[in-house]
Amino acid sequence: MTSLVVLIPVALGLGILGLAAFFWSLTSDQYDDLDGAAARILEADDIISPSSQS
Repeated sequence: MTSLVVLIPVALGLGILGLAAFFWSLTSDQYDDLDGAAARILEADDIISPSSQS
């Protein structure tokens, strides 16, 4: 029972910390361009063609 005295405040503190990190990421525009990031991985700008390797 005494371990709950420690574990409950620790769990609440970690929850509040995670919620604060989530709200910080929302306010610092971390989720602005999800479609652009998904499309950038498909671009072939950094692929070396076989004819230019020699």
